[in-house]
Amino acid sequence: MPDPDKLQSDIATQCASMFNMPVRPQMVIEKINGLPVLKIWVDELPAKQKPIYFTKKGLPSGALRRIGSTDQHCTDDDMHVFYQDTGSYDQTPVKGTTIADVDENALKRYRVLREKVNPAAEELTYNDCELLESLGCVNKENPNELNIAGLLLFGSSKIQRSTFPMLRADYIRVQGNTWVENPDDHFITIDMRGSLILVLYRLIDAINADLPKGFLLPEDDVQATPTGLPMKALREAIVNALMHRSYREHRPTQIIRYDNRIEITNPGFSLKSEEKLGQPGSETRNPFIAAVFHDTNLAETKGSGIRAMRRLMEKAHLVPPTFESSRDNNEFTSRLLLHHFLNANDLYWLRQFKNFDLSDSQKQAIIFVREVGAIDNTTYRQMADCDTLKASNDLRFLKTQNLFISRGKGKATYYIAGIDLNTPPPDLNTPPLNLSTPPLEILDRIKALNKREHDKGKIETIILDLCNLRAMKASEIAGYFQKEESYFKRKYLSNLISEKRLKYLHPEMINHPEQAYLTNNRA
Repeated sequence: MPDPDKLQSDIATQCASMFNMPVRPQMVIEKINGLPVLKIWVDELPAKQKPIYFTKKGLPSGALRRIGSTDQHCTDDDMHVFYQDTGSYDQTPVKGTTIADVDENALKRYRVLREKVNPAAEELTYNDCELLESLGCVNKENPNELNIAGLLLFGSSKIQRSTFPMLRADYIRVQGNTWVENPDDHFITIDMRGSLILVLYRLIDAINADLPKGFLLPEDDVQATPTGLPMKALREAIVNALMHRSYREHRPTQIIRYDNRIEITNPGFSLKSEEKLGQPGSETRNPFIAAVFHDTNLAETKGSGIRAMRRLMEKAHLVPPTFESSRDNNEFTSRLLLHHFLNANDLYWLRQFKNFDLSDSQKQAIIFVREVGAIDNTTYRQMADCDTLKASNDLRFLKTQNLFISRGKGKATYYIAGIDLNTPPPDLNTPPLNLSTPPLEILDRIKALNKREHDKGKIETIILDLCNLRAMKASEIAGYFQKEESYFKRKYLSNLISEKRLKYLHPEMINHPEQAYLTNNRA
């Protein structure tokens, strides 16, 4: 480096002033092959002094945690790790509430459900106040005051609206398979708030009312069997959202019903890594809320809910559910596809691969590639309910048989149709990518931006204008701004997707190798 002394001085100054406490790195200038090299060593902070964070951003986002091979901005949930907080957020007292704010119907529903599970349960002999106290739903210092668990599990819709107006569940019915921009013409929304135990049943009833009723015609069988989305799988998905969501986030849980799938999005990323989803054991944000769902058999115990959903969907010959956890957007999404894999047409098409002796999971994989265009290890792992090694072996086998061709390297590896898959390119109902240059007017607006543009809205407007022209990949968009793709996706694209101002070209597979972005007014 041309001026190591100045760089050393700059780093020392910034480390002393940018954080909540001064950082004193050890720096030594050495020479390698006659050229100056600055060696920097920073000691790890003692546990009692963590977290260190950027003063300008504050907590929690100003602190970062190492997750796998990445650095992730912290959320409120991460603060419990640093501060070793043994309490849980659902035990926070809610000022201004009393036992009189409890919905009696919710308590009756709990008693009925609990009695079905264990008629001899001791808590069934308690009066209402004692029951709430035993369930951890009141302030321990003031038993007449509800805490967050009590408010959400048993509180009336009136008290919930007046205290936490955004902590509700929205059921949204969308025509078609993609999110739309005009809310007046294309979707219907129902806002639901009140006791979680009662809201759960209202949500299931609303979704079930407009679910398609299909049938399954097995191979070489003349009797059609009625089939559809298993209600228990739907219930488990909704319960997981209500039970594990972050109630620190003041935004609703959304259940969006498209023509071909149901998407359930709740605030709060998964505390379990995506690789461990479906494995026994769970990490619970809201232990007292979760305990009530478990005690009433509304939720699977021992962290087996996702595994149960997969089993039920496969039994109904439906696509296994897929899941997406985003720390950047602090949300978790479950997707229940309503497409029947291995239906009569699929079975007929699969006959050409009879000699390959494929497993059901491998058959689903090649149908998935036929429908979507590509598949990666994560998607296969969720569909097949297997570990990374098994998924890799199964996909490599399909590659050795020339059914798949691999692209990318390492964790970025994905698979597309091989020469022997004998399938036409998938119909994605979206315009093909073309690489025409944006109008000069847009390029001039990009050039006019400051080198470190602080107006986020100005950049987002240009992004929307670019994606309104045609579907654009993240690398292409970032290239116009001369920025790194990963930075641009994290800073802008993920937020625009979350706000429904952009949509994915391939919503069926978020990590699709040809993933691109469009505005919501494009078909």
